[in-house]
Amino acid sequence: MRRTAIAFVVGAVAACGGPAAGPSSDASTSSSVTPAVPAVPGIEAEIVRLRTDEAIGGQVQVRLTDTGDTPFTVTSVALRSPGFAPVPPTAITAEYAPGRVIDLPVPFGDAVCDASPVPASAELTVTRPDGSVEPLEVPAEAQVLELVHAQECDVLGVTAVVAITVTDLEDGGDALTGSLTLTRREGAEPVTAARLGRSVLVEPTADLPLELDGDAEAASVPVSFTPASCDPHVLAETKKPYVFPLALTVGDDDEVVVNLPIDETLRARLTALVQRVCGPPS
Repeated sequence: MRRTAIAFVVGAVAACGGPAAGPSSDASTSSSVTPAVPAVPGIEAEIVRLRTDEAIGGQVQVRLTDTGDTPFTVTSVALRSPGFAPVPPTAITAEYAPGRVIDLPVPFGDAVCDASPVPASAELTVTRPDGSVEPLEVPAEAQVLELVHAQECDVLGVTAVVAITVTDLEDGGDALTGSLTLTRREGAEPVTAARLGRSVLVEPTADLPLELDGDAEAASVPVSFTPASCDPHVLAETKKPYVFPLALTVGDDDEVVVNLPIDETLRARLTALVQRVCGPPS
């Protein structure tokens, strides 16, 4: 099991804190209680997505509340939803007292696009005050999973049509250059890459829009990467330094944002670029 950090809010602080300020958190508060899993006395669960989850990608939060009159400790947590492939539980240590609310970050697996993401539940390992250990499955409010599921399936739909790669890498002093390429996998609809966004750390520049015609197998444009910040705090604290959102459209469908695939070669070259321009981490 993976061990991870947790964040908690107590009592009214949970209602007034940062998560409620984000639009995706607001969406997650609507009722969608799972009917398939019976309620667990003293524990309530809700699936939420914070802005940090959106930035990191691939995870949500299980927001657990101790609604009983005794404490307990959660030592593992996993999301269970028919719309996502199961992943192993995450090992944590979260100590609950009556009324306490703690958000537990959990990864989700690949989207299962022919299944609904709800009903959902939180799979927990709980240690009671007497030392007994209890596996539990707690029903979870999870409307936000419908949004996450739709977004993930949109990405899968686009990447089934076209592969996205960055190749022909060359170091050029304070920049890394290469080619952004769309390669057709299936279908005959035109594909357009309209915008490429920056990460906290690196700014990409490409000659967009890049258009893959319906009868074309591949299309490319030059792309370059330059450090967007050498601020020591940014260099030390960013968790996802190389996440670049690419806006794609297939035919007349709605635009879908896909993270630019970063393989190990590109990641290593980007890291070397940042160190060359900004200096090694202090």
